[in-house]
Amino acid sequence: TKLILLDSLLQEIMKELILLLSLGLVGGQGYVYEEEMLYDTFPEGFLWGTATAAYQIEGGWNEDGKGESIWDVFTRIEGKIKDGSSGDVACDSYHRYKEDVMLMKNMGLNSYRFSIAWTRILPKGIGETNPAGIQYYKNLISELKAAGIEPAATLYHWDLPQALEDQGGWLNSSVADWFEEYARVVFTEFGDEVKMFITLNEPKETSLQGHGTGTMAPGFYGIGDLVYQAAHNQIRSHARAYRLYQREFAAVQGGRVGVTLNTNWGEPMESNNPEHQAASERFMQFNYGWFANAIFKDGKYPEVMRTRIDENSEKQGLPESRLPYFTPEESEMIAGSTDFIGLNFYTSNVVYPAEEDITEPSYFTDDGVQDYQDEAWYGSGSVWLKITPFGIRRALNWINTEYGGKYDIYITENGLSDKQGNTDDLNRLYYYKHYINQVLKAIKLDGVPVAGYYAWSLLDNFEWAMGYTEKFGLHSVDMSDPERKRTVKESAKYYAKISEMNGFVDSGNPCDNLY
Repeated sequence: TKLILLDSLLQEIMKELILLLSLGLVGGQGYVYEEEMLYDTFPEGFLWGTATAAYQIEGGWNEDGKGESIWDVFTRIEGKIKDGSSGDVACDSYHRYKEDVMLMKNMGLNSYRFSIAWTRILPKGIGETNPAGIQYYKNLISELKAAGIEPAATLYHWDLPQALEDQGGWLNSSVADWFEEYARVVFTEFGDEVKMFITLNEPKETSLQGHGTGTMAPGFYGIGDLVYQAAHNQIRSHARAYRLYQREFAAVQGGRVGVTLNTNWGEPMESNNPEHQAASERFMQFNYGWFANAIFKDGKYPEVMRTRIDENSEKQGLPESRLPYFTPEESEMIAGSTDFIGLNFYTSNVVYPAEEDITEPSYFTDDGVQDYQDEAWYGSGSVWLKITPFGIRRALNWINTEYGGKYDIYITENGLSDKQGNTDDLNRLYYYKHYINQVLKAIKLDGVPVAGYYAWSLLDNFEWAMGYTEKFGLHSVDMSDPERKRTVKESAKYYAKISEMNGFVDSGNPCDNLY
């Protein structure tokens, strides 16, 4: 009996030790790469969905009055897309949206996050609307509702109207006026049926890759200055749309408006070193806090960004800081301009402090942080994406703590790429199993108010600058087939089972949740 009791006690101690290790509270590297599973269920009413973006799946790039977007232009510049492809046809969801809805219905999902192509409903970005484009989204929404799937509509997923780009795009302060006009059309036309709107998807990438490194549309290189200008105007635009909804639509339509921000988790290289912990904090503030601090807190940039960029700008001999200031009126408008928090999360980095050469202004040296990804971590079809399940739980806890725990959090994207697009995608099963279980731990063990999860993505699709060479889908799409045949992957079956059970069940079978 004593031996049994001792064995039971040791098991409990080991469980506690694993929990402490996973939270970085004891020991060496500060995390456990592959933790034991938690068998439990998600809260009642939890949203299970998939996510897509208009340019990546719709096709129909110039049909029925649609205007030209910056991606329509960018993909025609030689050398910008890895395989020389475009989203002209993509998955042809403009014509095959009913097939897409059926795929989700067959999975038993209860929500779908899609984006609206700005130029499909406002061909020039402002002014005259396009009835055919508006009807397309009404048809999609009706099909979703009939299937018992709640629509979650993103207003902007990177496809700015070229007509507005020609006037300066996100670098023109008037973009906030344009975006508010666009938002009014969206809320007016779709707000009676759609109760969850996301204003911007990953504005950090619009800033960094679109206006910093030039690797995404519109393709500008301004890593020390344009990145901050584009970010500034995106934040202003988001707040204008949010306040518009609250002022003119919320009382009647009863919906919610938020924003989706992305970040990697910054894991301190030396978990018990205060300087490395501070580097982790700077990493998170420069990545997520850059947008979140103003929107979720006080209408201002994080203090660490303000201090460091102001100081670096002065050392660089510039007449003013490269980080713009919001006016007092703008700060008041921006602060608290959300009803929920959206998080796109894929991977993590190991971070450490570094004194860097700031001779040339750059976002990448403003934070005083260097990072890398451990070679031992499992990889994917994308060079930037390593499998780090522990990171999503840590990011959720950081966000919940940093922003006061007063907002529901939705994982609006999470997924894994490969090169093959094979249907027996066991690597993707592993990814979803461990990431989703870490989300469950954040809810059940840490008290983080996560209210929904959207897998990226429903379909293999046009993966921006990588073209069709990287595949994130739960369903494969035969891009050589004019019919764009969709085929269910094993990961779709697995994810459907998690959704059906609303969690994880322990039967002692290593294939739990699979079939």
